[in-house]
Amino acid sequence: MKTRVLILGAYGMLGHALQYVFPEAILKGHDLDITDEHAINDFIEELHPSIVINAAGYTDVDGCEDNREQAFAVNGESLQYISCACNEVGAVLVHYSTDYIFNGSKMGYVEDDIPDPINAYGESKLLGEMNIINNMENYRMIRTSGLFGEHGKNFVDTILTLSAQFPEVRVVNDQTTKPTYTVDLAKKTLEIISLIPGIYHGVNEGTCTWYEFACDFIPNAVPCTTAEFPRKAKRPHCSVLTNTKITQFRHWKPALNEYLINKKTHSTGYPR
Repeated sequence: MKTRVLILGAYGMLGHALQYVFPEAILKGHDLDITDEHAINDFIEELHPSIVINAAGYTDVDGCEDNREQAFAVNGESLQYISCACNEVGAVLVHYSTDYIFNGSKMGYVEDDIPDPINAYGESKLLGEMNIINNMENYRMIRTSGLFGEHGKNFVDTILTLSAQFPEVRVVNDQTTKPTYTVDLAKKTLEIISLIPGIYHGVNEGTCTWYEFACDFIPNAVPCTTAEFPRKAKRPHCSVLTNTKITQFRHWKPALNEYLINKKTHSTGYPR
């Protein structure tokens, strides 16, 4: 039988990248409400996919503080419905989680480290993880961090816009992460599906602070501390994820360069 792949959240930033890796996938966005248990059950039962890739999520970290109910519904409770439906039809579930399930007190995190989120976004994503683990066995949970790519709001585009508008752009220099390109994560997803069920960390290599990241693509970044740039949601000081189960991604710098070239190429109207 031909493998039938379903991508949920197919029109978001990661979802668009996944479309290139799984060109024959069935695509669902806002036309399928993942927080509606009956809608999810009925659709997956009728489609009977071999693989369900869930790239949907409420990713506004500060917004999650104001909209906890929505955050927990989208990032947490929906995974109970999706995982149960996948289990019923025997589908593999691929789901993306986050570095923000950790509190940031360590210099780096491996797959079996104990989660301890410090904001509503992390709490909601951890609930999603637990709902999957409690309802099925044939899953691939991929934690990632600092996503940037086309077709969505991301740090790179935000900082580029601010850089063009202001003489200086303040960027925090005491939060360390691993920026990750959606194209690389989508390609690695194909490899992870072929591996045994479990939790995987999927991030580009190379650690940096957000300020160091910004310095790589704008000339007017100015470092500041988290205390000097307060946000509604607390951020972990170090949310570096370590890949221990899969082949390494490339470094984030060439990935960033590729993304910037693609942006420039698109703006001039030339083909990709």
